[in-house]
Amino acid sequence: MFNFDVISDNLSYFVIGLYPHGQLGGFALTIYLAVTSCALSLIFGIVLGLLGVSRNVFVRRGAKLYCEFMRGMPLIMVIFWMYFMLPLVTGGAVPESRTVIMALTLFTSAYMGQIVMAGIAGVPKGQMEAAISTGLGYWRAMFYVVLPQGLRNMIPSFVNQLVSLIKDTSLAFIVSVPELTSIATQVNNRTMIYPFEIFIFIAVLYFSLCYSLTAFSRILEKRYATK
Repeated sequence: MFNFDVISDNLSYFVIGLYPHGQLGGFALTIYLAVTSCALSLIFGIVLGLLGVSRNVFVRRGAKLYCEFMRGMPLIMVIFWMYFMLPLVTGGAVPESRTVIMALTLFTSAYMGQIVMAGIAGVPKGQMEAAISTGLGYWRAMFYVVLPQGLRNMIPSFVNQLVSLIKDTSLAFIVSVPELTSIATQVNNRTMIYPFEIFIFIAVLYFSLCYSLTAFSRILEKRYATK
C-alpha cells in the first residue's frame, strides 16, 4: 500500500528547506536558481548574440567558438569546473549555490546566444539597410531597429530554454546544493521505505512548473505568429 503521509510530514522541507531557521532549499531554491541563472543568461546571451553578428571577424568567431564549446560540454562538467575553480580564482570559499548559478549561466548563455543570432538572422536584411540609409550607424541600427524585431521572435525560445534550465537545476545536488532533487534524496535516505511516493511527488512538482511555462510559451507563439 502506498503511504503519502511522508509527503505531508515533510511538505515544508520539500518547499522551502530549513528556511527561515536555516538555508533556503527545496522547490523555492530550485526556482531561485532557475530564475537567477535565466536572467543572467539572457543578458550574457544577448551580448554573445550581438558579438556573434559583429562585423569584426575575430569578435564574431570568438563568440561563436564560445557558444559551440559550451554547447559541446556536459553541464555536469561545467558545474565541477565552477565548484573547484571559483575558490582558486577568488581566493576564498564560494557558496555552492553561487557556483551552480555561475555554471548554469555560462552554460545556458551559449544557447541564448545562438537563439539571439538566429533571431537577428531572421530579420530581413532590408531592415538594416534601411536603418543605415537614414543615417544610423551599424550598432545603433542593430539596437533600435533589428534587435527589437528579432527579440519578439525569440521570446518563445527563451521560455523553452527556461524550462530546460529548471530541469538542469536538478544537477546541483552533486555539489550538495539542497534544491528539490537533493531534498527528495535526503528524505528518501532518512525514511528508506517510501521512494515511490517521494519521487512521484517530486516529478509532479517539476512537471507542473515546466508544463505551465510550456503552455505559456505556446500562447506566446500563437500570439506572435498571428502578427
